[in-house]
Amino acid sequence: MRTWSLSVSLAVALSATCLLGMDRSASSASTALRSADSAFWGTSSVYGNEIIRGVQTDEKLMAFTFDDGPTPDETPPILDLLKQYDAKATFFLLGQRVERFPDVVRREVAEGHELANHTFSHILCTPGTSAEKLRSDISKAQETIAGVTGQKPRLFRPAEGFFNEQLLQFLHAQEMRMILWSKDQDPWDWNRPGVERIVRTILNNASGGDIVLLHDHVHGKSDTIRALAIVLPELKQRGYRLVTVSELLRHQKQGDAASAR
Repeated sequence: MRTWSLSVSLAVALSATCLLGMDRSASSASTALRSADSAFWGTSSVYGNEIIRGVQTDEKLMAFTFDDGPTPDETPPILDLLKQYDAKATFFLLGQRVERFPDVVRREVAEGHELANHTFSHILCTPGTSAEKLRSDISKAQETIAGVTGQKPRLFRPAEGFFNEQLLQFLHAQEMRMILWSKDQDPWDWNRPGVERIVRTILNNASGGDIVLLHDHVHGKSDTIRALAIVLPELKQRGYRLVTVSELLRHQKQGDAASAR
């Protein structure tokens, strides 16, 4: 899997900047970044340690994360499998779906899973998105999740992995941490690549400290649930324990940067 580091000059040339309270003439001070295996695996000169892609640990711990839910059809079967194999996960929720399916969210909390912010409407950090609109969308998701659970998330994942220095600055001010995923642990399950591809990607690359990117909402018939029915027992057989992202961070080796993974 190829990865790239995106320089400031190249980022500006590509004009892939989501401006948070800045005009375009000031954008040369920021780096437009995207974290995806088909795009850019970026870094931040200021907030690098707040971009979490996994941790360095000697323990056989992994964090499974699920984006774009909740949904009444896909999330409950995933919760059933997680419960069956004594696994915990972190769900990056869309606020608009939290409003529609609050009972699913309450079940996630009741069963010991972690909730995180994935924006309200899946808004993208792109040149066409205004600063006010992006901040408002993220904040609305915070309030919506808190309205259902009583707690505001401390973790955030940008839609499609798009981010820049100014988004990181905003999250820092909100005391939120950006969670991406380990570079070899994105099976593109949202694109319905087939059960075999999902299983192969996760199991062939499994390593302690990994953050796995999955989805509990896709357009069409999901392969994720059937893949999990294979992956979860196999990882348990190998001695891995699946924990929330926050739990994984607590097991980070002292002195190692979580963003380095």
